[in-house]
Parts: sequence; C-alpha cells; structure tokens
Amino acid sequence: MSITHDELLLELKKLIDEKRVTRNKTILEHHSQDESHHTPVLPEVVVFPESTEEVSAILQFANSYRIPVVPFGVGSSLEGHAIPIKGGISIDFQLMNKVLEVRPEDFLVRVQPGLTRTELNQALKKYGLFFPVDPGADATIGGMSSTNASGTTSVRYGIMRNQVRDLEVVLADGNVIHTGGLSAKSSSGYHLTSLFVGSEGTLGVFTEITLKVYGIPEMIVAGRATFLSVKDAVNGAVSLLSAGISIARVELVDEESIEQVNKHSETDYPIRPTLFLEFHGNEQGVKQDIGFTKELLDANSCEELIFETDSLKRSKLWEARHNLAYAFIHGFPDKKMMITDVCLPVSKLSEAIVYSRKVIDESGLYGSALGHVGDGNFHTNLMYDKNDPEEVEKANNVNRKIVEYALERGGTCTGEHGIGLGKIKYLKKEHADTIPLMQMIKNQFDPNNILNPGKVLPES
Repeated sequence: MSITHDELLLELKKLIDEKRVTRNKTILEHHSQDESHHTPVLPEVVVFPESTEEVSAILQFANSYRIPVVPFGVGSSLEGHAIPIKGGISIDFQLMNKVLEVRPEDFLVRVQPGLTRTELNQALKKYGLFFPVDPGADATIGGMSSTNASGTTSVRYGIMRNQVRDLEVVLADGNVIHTGGLSAKSSSGYHLTSLFVGSEGTLGVFTEITLKVYGIPEMIVAGRATFLSVKDAVNGAVSLLSAGISIARVELVDEESIEQVNKHSETDYPIRPTLFLEFHGNEQGVKQDIGFTKELLDANSCEELIFETDSLKRSKLWEARHNLAYAFIHGFPDKKMMITDVCLPVSKLSEAIVYSRKVIDESGLYGSALGHVGDGNFHTNLMYDKNDPEEVEKANNVNRKIVEYALERGGTCTGEHGIGLGKIKYLKKEHADTIPLMQMIKNQFDPNNILNPGKVLPES
C-alpha cells in the first residue's frame, strides 16, 4: 500500500495538531543527521507528538502503510542512529520533555523521553538527588536509553541498563506496553527492559522511562594526574580500581587531546597523558581515598597530581573533558571527525591504547585516544577530509584495525555509542552465531520493518 508525500502530510495532520507536522526544509535538514560522520538523509516529514496516545496513533498509521519511523532526541548520537536512511517519519520528542513523577523515598523518577540529563538533574536537585549517567553530550533520556549510553561515571554507577526500571513502549502496531516495575529486583519472566534498552529504536518507541536515582554525595573532589606515557596512565587507573578505591570517574586524555583542550578551553594543562579523576563520598572517606590515590599514582610514574574541591574549578575541569570532541571539530574546521568506540577487559586496555596510537601515527591522520578507562572503554578521534578518498580509506582502516584488535581480545566493537549504521559489519563478526536470533526478535516486534530500518542488524 503506497502513499504520496501530500497524502502522508494530510493523514498525519488528522492525527495530531497540524502545527506539529512539518516538511519545512530547515527542519527536515536538522533531522537528516546526527553528530556522526555518516551521510545525512532527509526524512519525508517531521512530527512533534505531545503524548503517548499521539505516538501510538502515528505508529499505527505508519505500520498500516509500511512507512519508516525514526525517533529523534537532540541528534547527539555518534553512529547514525537518528538518520532516516529510508526516509519516512522522524518523530521529534522535544515536546515530551517532562518529569512526570519523583519518588524520593524509592530513589526513582519517571520521565518523558525528550528530557535531557541536565534538565533531569536540575529537577532532582531540590530533592537532594541526582542522575549519574554522563555521556558528555546533554543527550535526552530517551536517546541514552535507546543506545544504552554510559560515559564518565559508569565505573562507579554503571550504565543506562543498570538504571532503567521500567519503560513505556509503543510497539510498531501502536500497542502500548510496560516492560518492568518499581521494585529494585525481579525474577519474573524474561527481562524485557534490558532487551529494549540499547535496541536503538528498532523494537519500539519509548514514551516514558522510570529511572533509578542517587543521593547527592556529601563531598566531591576532582583531580588531574599527568604521566610520562599512556601506558603509565592506564596502569595508574588500573591500580586505583584494583585497590577498591570508590572512584566515580577516571578518564584518560592523551597528549594530542590535551593540546586541543588547551586551545579550545583556554587552559594550560601540561601536554602529557592525563587522568581526569573524581571521588564521591563522605568527607573522611574521600580524604582517605585521595591519600591512597597519591601513593598508587606515584608508584606509576605520575609527574603531577592536583585536586580541586571548589565546584567552579571542578566544573571547568570536566567541561574541558566533555567539550573535547568540539575542540577537535573547531580545531579542524575543514575536516570531519570519525570516532571509534571499543571496550576491552581492563587487563588488555593499556596495550590496546598503545596499539591505537601506533595505528593512528602510521596512517598520517591527526587523531587522539581517550576514554573511560575505568571500565575498559576508550575512543579515538580521527580527523579526515571526507572529500578525499585516500583519507576516507585511511580513517576506515584505522577504525577497522582498532575494532578487530578489541574483538580478538574478548572485547566489543562498541562500549556505549551503539551499532547504528557504522558498526553493523563488526556486529556480524562479534555475534555471528546469535544474529539470527536477534533477527527473529526484530521480526516478531516489527514484522513490517518500519522501526528505524537499516540500523543495528544487517539487512536480509
């Protein structure tokens, strides 16, 4: 059953207010891309629902005509998740951005998917609570749930899959389900919440998310440690983890990254491999952890170790780390950025980062290595000319070598960015024996393949 562009627009305007249905060229272009290096593709139409009922109606209609549907948060994803490669309907959740319920005694909050993590923490602050998952970008909770995001605090608090208690999901046919509940644990049936978290919009569309939240720590101290080599820095981080120190963040930034940080954020950090650290807890416990940290890092050739308790100085330090991708983008305005995202057993991490540095240097491209070394996850930023076939090939080869190195050592092709468009070929290598099962699940939930088609799984 086919439908013209004009008919599509007309039918959608029957389902929701016509002011929230648009084919405006600028809006279509905004929804054609994310922050990845993948080629933009225009959707046919963008809709802005305000309720679960409207999302359900849109999906029921789209399913009947087999029209692709792609959820859109703020477009901060890095593997092409939000790019509507088959056209169709882009569902923008910016109007579904409310905190629906806070349950302080249960340490739970129920939100709509368009709420960003910064907006959530602003709302939680008056309750003495916070949501810890911090991927760097001010992403939406819906987007973070769909990619199973993690980030700088995962070493202490875990990833999105550890935080989501319940999801309200609109299925491809418009039916609405709940996947979990409010209890801290359950042995009741298959754990569908975990299945949907990380499904990247290919199994259903999230309209409500119930999250675990935490008490704001009594004391927070940030630190910056510089080393002679990347290997010393990684070994220093591993020593902190081995000692059982309750560290909340431990981030590696290499020399090339520090150089860009200094230019972009107007800092003057030593251009050395650096660990950015943060400790959460009570005052006495944090002071003990800091003292032990000094001993451990000194034993790993730490050149300089500085701690900050002032909130503004802490924010400046983490702002520099979070803005690192933008520092490269602004530092190389004629280049595109390709980001790798692999995760390995921590025991294999230092060798993997050293190998990555070697591969980047041999390619002749400018790039850096950084990441959440506390959980074995690291990235490389590669700057290349997208219009130069030779540089494109070099960037793809660097990406491939780093991913294959991780897979050969028991790692994964993506620790937090997701598969999207760019990692499908590596998913086939990592999970060759279970992809048929994944395809069966996809076919069961979405038999007409309207939900973010062309993402995650290889097309049959």
